[in-house]
Amino acid sequence: MTSTNTGSSLKVAAIQQTCSPDKNQSLATSERLIRQAAKDGAQLVVLQELHATLYFCQTEDTAIFELAEPIPGPTSNHLSGLAKELGVVLVGSIFERRMNGVYHNTSVVFDTDGSLAGLYRKMHIPDDPGFYEKFYFTPGDATFNDGSSGFTPIQTSVGKLGVLVCWDQWYPEAARLMALAGAEILIYPTAIGWDVTDDPDEQARQLEAWVTVQRGHAVANNLPVIAPNRVGTEPDPSGQSDGIRFWGNSFICGPQGEFLARANETDECILSVTLDRQRTESIRRIWPYLRDRRIDAYGDILKRVRD
Repeated sequence: MTSTNTGSSLKVAAIQQTCSPDKNQSLATSERLIRQAAKDGAQLVVLQELHATLYFCQTEDTAIFELAEPIPGPTSNHLSGLAKELGVVLVGSIFERRMNGVYHNTSVVFDTDGSLAGLYRKMHIPDDPGFYEKFYFTPGDATFNDGSSGFTPIQTSVGKLGVLVCWDQWYPEAARLMALAGAEILIYPTAIGWDVTDDPDEQARQLEAWVTVQRGHAVANNLPVIAPNRVGTEPDPSGQSDGIRFWGNSFICGPQGEFLARANETDECILSVTLDRQRTESIRRIWPYLRDRRIDAYGDILKRVRD
């Protein structure tokens, strides 16, 4: 890992893309957009969840496990090479084969020298119609073998990144634990969309809930949030539904939840903004939420239900 960038500003990019049944084609799309983001000056580039494949969790099919890869492996090596060539910190996503029968939805973070700065295995795994992730993904370890928490920011040359994944974005506990461990940015690679049969009002409510909860994490922890999502309609391989229309709307917001950039629901794009690295400190001086936490009174949060 190269020396930490401690300048007052950091240019970041979130990539919103469509995906293909052909892994090579999806990765070629990712690479094209990564290269453009780097050319435009991005120092940190964040890809969406499972960007190398279609979102395969619409059905339960054991043949899909053939898409999984070890780390290191072909996709991680490719991303590592891009990070080194372009001199960027790169956050990617891999369907990880950890061992026989154990697979994860894993974010990988490569530093500017191509080294693996760290990885994060998705902790909260959904199982909803069209999102049958529990069939494919083992939850990340609550505690790693070295004793560190599964919610540990990843140290890079551009700072400590609080990387979480998609369904994790609905849990304030995850964001808070990353913040308490010194995360400087919250990052949520995402694959979320609409059941195309839902009425427009319901679709609007779902989208706004997704945006609002993540902006809330930014506000509650005084941290910027980067949330890239995919776009495009992907069919249900089983034919039992009309598939998922991924709603895009990738965004980057600041530590008061203010929008810095937001994409539309249809187009591939690169969101690029320059973050003020001193802003979190400034906001925490006037809104000291972490100072005023009543940690002596929160014991019941560890209970499933307060019966």
